[in-house]
Formats: sequence, C-alpha cells, structure tokens
Amino acid sequence: MTSLDDHGGSTPGSTGAAGTSGAAGTSGTTGTTTGTVPAGAAEAAVAASRPGRVRPRRLRATAAMRRSVSQTRLHPAELVLPLFVKEGLAEPQPIASMPGVVQHTRDSLRRAVVEAAAAGVGGVNLFGVPLARDAVGSGATDPDGILNVALADVRAEVGDALVIQADLCLDEFTDHGHCGVLTADGVVDNDATLVRYAEMALAQADAGAHMVAPSGMMDGQVGVIRDVLDSAGRTDVAVLAYAAKYASVLYGPFRDAVESTLDGDRRTYQMDPGNRREALHEVALDIAEGADVVMVKPAGAYLDVLADVAAASTVPVAAYQVSGEYAMVEAAAAQGWLDRRRAITESVLGIRRAGADQVLTYWAVELAHWLREEWR
Repeated sequence: MTSLDDHGGSTPGSTGAAGTSGAAGTSGTTGTTTGTVPAGAAEAAVAASRPGRVRPRRLRATAAMRRSVSQTRLHPAELVLPLFVKEGLAEPQPIASMPGVVQHTRDSLRRAVVEAAAAGVGGVNLFGVPLARDAVGSGATDPDGILNVALADVRAEVGDALVIQADLCLDEFTDHGHCGVLTADGVVDNDATLVRYAEMALAQADAGAHMVAPSGMMDGQVGVIRDVLDSAGRTDVAVLAYAAKYASVLYGPFRDAVESTLDGDRRTYQMDPGNRREALHEVALDIAEGADVVMVKPAGAYLDVLADVAAASTVPVAAYQVSGEYAMVEAAAAQGWLDRRRAITESVLGIRRAGADQVLTYWAVELAHWLREEWR
C-alpha cells in the first residue's frame, strides 16, 4: 500500500506510481536514486516547498512596482561634479586617461557650471592647474591664482544655485607634487603645512567658495581651518573633510588631469588600504574639530569603510568615485564589455546604498539628465 507524507508524496522506499522498490531509477536494496528522477518527483518537491506563501518576485513584477518599493534612490541633488580648470588654456584640453573629461578654460568652466546647475546637480568641486609651481605652492593663496579666480568666476556665474566646493590642498601647486611643505630632508612637515592650509582657506572663502575641502590628510587640518575661518568672521563657509582618504592606485588618471609632479608616493599621510577601523578614528577626529561633512575616498573599493562611517557619523557623509573608477568603466564600455549607462548608474547607486549622502562623480551631469528622463 502506498504511504503518503503530509504533502501527498510517496515516502522513500514505498511502493507507488513509480512501481515497487527496484523499479527503474532506484536500487532494489536501498531505495536510493541511481540516476533517473522518478516521474513527478520535481513537481512533488515544488509542491512540498509551498513557494506560493511568500513570493518576493511579486514586488519585482513591473517597473512601477519596483519603483514603489525601492530602498535606495538617486537624485541629482546628491551628485557633485569635480571640475579641472587650467591656467592659460585657449580651448578645453581632453584628458587622455579620462575619456569625456577635460581641463577647462575659464570660459568653458563657466558654461560647465551653468549646465550643472540646469541639470539639478547639487554642487561642483574645483581643482586648479597652474602654469608655475614652487616649493610652498604660492599659487594656491594668490588671489590671482587659477583656482581662486575660477572660484570667483563660478560664484559670479551661478551664485548660490550650486554648492561651490574648493579643493584645499597644495599638491597641484607644489613643484614636488606633495600635499604639503617639505622639510630639508624631503619629509612632509605636518604643522608647517597647516599654516599654508589656513591661508588657503581664507583665500578660497574670499574668492567665493561655499565649502572648502581639505584633502591633504594632515593631522589637525580641520581644526586649524575651522578656527581661522571663524576668526575671520567666515562662519558661513563649511568644511568638507577628506577624513578617510586612502593611498590608492585608483588616483592615477587624476594625476594626469592635474599634471602632477609627484615623485614617490603619499603613504606617510594617506591611509593604508588595509585599514578599516582607522577610518572611524579619523572621522571622529575631524567631526570633533568641526567638520560639516566627512568624506571617504575612493568610494567603490571601500564600500565597507563607507558603510561603517555612515553608520557612525553625526554629520553628512560624502564619497568620491575617483578617476580610476571612472576610467575602468569607460574603458570596458568602449570595448563593448559593459552596458555603459547601466554600469554608471549601478556604480553610483552602490555608493549611495552603502551610506553616502553625497557622491562626487565625473558622471554627475550625465547621470542627472538620465534620472530626469526616468521621471518623465
């Protein structure tokens, strides 16, 4: 007689529709399968699992349904566009290792920020590329230096329509390419560098920056910058701290963009890529010193760090999708190995999902246009 389990299937070793023990596909002595699935076994297994009770796929059935339950969304206001402006250019200069990105002239920079504002992008982050450099980065604090005049140009062009962020670092302005002043034996002098950073902060505030972004990873940089701005009555200028900036290989194309003169590396001040807990220590220090926003850089390869920081931070968290991340996607897409639009969107979505409130990305304007298309 056939013995049935609770779901109506035959129990192992029993007789049933497939025949007695020893029928095709089973062993006559053990009742185990030898290679052929008994008729109806797959259907019986599905019935036994009862998938109809909980079906997550119901919430993925249509685009409208997927949108209605999406846990992470992208918005143009969360995006910040990094921009490079070079002194003395007559025409925008393409950057070979970053297809689609250019060194701007002052005029093309004005057009670029107007486009960014029209697209609804949240802000721009400016980097200057000077013609002359020296040991202390004099061009960084010169009111007529390329970064400061570019900040003034942008503020005059778009006013408060965008958050105008200024990279506060000496590496683009020094002849040795380091982020600070060097001692006689070639070591970056932390405290002497802080003096220069304080001077840069005042120059950038005077030029029109809404937010200064110290990226040099000097100890105490946020506190010194906050104090000098407050003492000068510039309590209105915010500080975006590059709090967890790693010594990453992914900055390579960026160094082409700023025509870096660096010989060596920055491992004595940027973080070791193997360190995760240290990021929380750095972030806590910067918040205590007065940072308004903290940043993790790079973004894509450090999503674990970003998630940690986002969970612990009491201030907004930014993440920088750096030049190497950009270049890899563009190279793969050019070969036809990736769907470019989907790869860009997914990569930024992943950064937001990990906890970033603000994403610096070279695709900011293009992505903003795509997002607006999807809303129509």
